[in-house]
Amino acid sequence: MKRPLLVVFFTVVLDLVGFGLVIPLLAFYAESFQATPLQVTAMMTCFSLGQFFAAPIWGQLSDRYGRRPLLLFSILMTALSLFAFGSATELWMLFLFRTLHGAMTANIAIAQACVADLTTPETRAKGMGLLGAGFGIGFTVGPFIGGELSHFGLAVPIYAAAFLSLLNFALGLAFLPETRLPGAASAARPISPTALLSALRHPRAGLLILLTFTYVFAFAAMESTFTLFAEHERGLQPKDVGRLFGAIGVVGAIVQGGLIHRLVKRFGEAPLIPAGILLVAVGLFFLPSAPVGAPLLTTFAVLAIGQGIATPALQSLVSRSVSADEQGFILGCNQSMGALARAFAPIAGGALFSSVSHAMPFYVSAGLLVLSAALALRATR
Repeated sequence: MKRPLLVVFFTVVLDLVGFGLVIPLLAFYAESFQATPLQVTAMMTCFSLGQFFAAPIWGQLSDRYGRRPLLLFSILMTALSLFAFGSATELWMLFLFRTLHGAMTANIAIAQACVADLTTPETRAKGMGLLGAGFGIGFTVGPFIGGELSHFGLAVPIYAAAFLSLLNFALGLAFLPETRLPGAASAARPISPTALLSALRHPRAGLLILLTFTYVFAFAAMESTFTLFAEHERGLQPKDVGRLFGAIGVVGAIVQGGLIHRLVKRFGEAPLIPAGILLVAVGLFFLPSAPVGAPLLTTFAVLAIGQGIATPALQSLVSRSVSADEQGFILGCNQSMGALARAFAPIAGGALFSSVSHAMPFYVSAGLLVLSAALALRATR
């Protein structure tokens, strides 16, 4: 099973590198269309709303028809939506194609289901950690390259991301296996985002999915406003933001690629989730006051370590709490709940940034994470 798992891993890496290419320049690109800070964060909301509605559908369809065809189709559509986003001439077009891009990148739920197919309950956290390392590499290489390419024009990294998605599609077509066993049972459920309510009522996974919402909401409120904060408060440029995210991505990749397996083996997933969340809270609290340079890098490193511990442990526990025929559905709903959090968090963060203070999104997020750590203690009891 190692080879198929590695193929899924590299598929996710290429997907996330393409996504990461856009991160450092999104606010600058939107502002070139005269977007306000609130409109910039609203664009991130559109992306996440697309993910919210699409994630359970991708997960359920992959339960029914297999992982491979759905993953390949979503990767191809990712390339087309990115090309259209880079070719936009009006602000409303940015919102439209960013929403479509979000719907297509909800395919991470399929990749998580692939990992669940290929691992045992005992090795699930390691598999999810490998997937998390793919995220770390994507957010390391992608933003760094995107920041450097922005020197040639803000649309250049977007076209590069579209080309990378096309390359990902070609490689997946050649090497990506079908991980779902032929004839495996699939629970009969309606393909509808409203199925999320039934997932929240799940006796084992429900509270964990709710925890995903609060945890991701707090992190996304920071994530959606940091580039604006870096630009308006610290005077950073897209390449500076890209290099910062790149350096911190290395930390996340190390934690999720190797350290998480040892920690889970030593402590189990349950105690790691609140511990990781509290580390993220500490990083967010000190972020607004950290000067550019080593203090800011250190603060982001704490964030990366905390997220690298909490995220794969939470995903693993969600996966282990359900039966094999529910994997795609529950992981899709979990991904969708995270997307719902990312839909509302940018608006909340943008409102706090514009109306209260530029530092307020970080302080509010830190407080919410403390509450999330308390919820984690109950959800993992």
